[in-house]
Amino acid sequence: MKHVDVGGAAPYRIAIGEGLLRDGAALAKHVRGRHVMIVSDAQVAPLYARDLADALQAHLPDARVIVSCIPAGEASKTLDRFAELMRELADFGATRDACIVALGGGVVGDLAGFAAACWMRGIDCVQVPTTLLAMVDSSVGGKTAVDLPQGKNLVGAFHPPRAVFADTATLRTLPDRELRAGLAEVVKYGAIRDIAFLDWLQAHADALLARDPAALVEAIARSCAHKADIVERDPRERGERALLNFGHTFAHAIETEQGYGGLNHGEAVSVGMVCAAHLSSRLGMAPESDATRLAALLTRFGLPVAIPAGLDLAALVDRMRLDKKATAGSLRFVLWRGAGKAEITPGVKDADVLAAMRPLQSAPP
Repeated sequence: MKHVDVGGAAPYRIAIGEGLLRDGAALAKHVRGRHVMIVSDAQVAPLYARDLADALQAHLPDARVIVSCIPAGEASKTLDRFAELMRELADFGATRDACIVALGGGVVGDLAGFAAACWMRGIDCVQVPTTLLAMVDSSVGGKTAVDLPQGKNLVGAFHPPRAVFADTATLRTLPDRELRAGLAEVVKYGAIRDIAFLDWLQAHADALLARDPAALVEAIARSCAHKADIVERDPRERGERALLNFGHTFAHAIETEQGYGGLNHGEAVSVGMVCAAHLSSRLGMAPESDATRLAALLTRFGLPVAIPAGLDLAALVDRMRLDKKATAGSLRFVLWRGAGKAEITPGVKDADVLAAMRPLQSAPP
């Protein structure tokens, strides 16, 4: 068991270890009222929702605990699904001291967190992430959002959770593809600010892929500590927090252009980080050898490092213009001065972005 504390105006604790979603006493401490809605999806709910609900109910005998289940996948992160949650909360009679518990991956966490941010102008949310990616990224920091056809996460709010419970036992049922996707976000923390962590990941790659409990807890705790350190200083992404988006401008463009039906988020981030590293090299900011090393580590984790075949590179650049990291009149990227030294780089020219992507595009089948 490890803990990471997130400070700032709305402090909370991240608990990391096995068996946490059955720890009703710890979970119940963060419920102030008598209405608890567990939001989960069709893949996770059958595995864990009943155990979580029973654990909460045992320690909140006067509360009503219900489960709302959404279809699994990014396609559920929409305004229509958000509206359904609003109607469910209304039918539930949820009051201002109600609590939403997000049980699932990043889609559930983003959607449930956004519902909590909006119901009666903000109610409590407890994040119980069940994917590695959600444990190290989306459950921490209070970003909540839904997608539009034009792009990812364009409608949302900052709404910090009251607590995060990362139950690593849930990773035993995580498909291999989703485990690898989470490792992409873990690698990101080393890439942006901790070259020693990259070395650690290289040395422990086999243990992480084999789901060694100690290695997973260590990787999650180190990742969360990095994110907590940044989020405390920049809770609303006015500056330094944007570094956490390394590779994400490329990734979101790829996901959107594929209609959220191709690479998953972690896979797209893997490709995006390699694109960002090569763009950094093209601009003379970093040695090409660091980009090669990053791609090799991601490949060892079974992640893609090439832009999928069939995507129009100019269309990807157009998608990037609507990215939240773009500014009026120019593209802005998180690039690096080499491994462990990321920085925000405005005013990047389209031609350089296209030139960096072109060698990384997969050949048509």
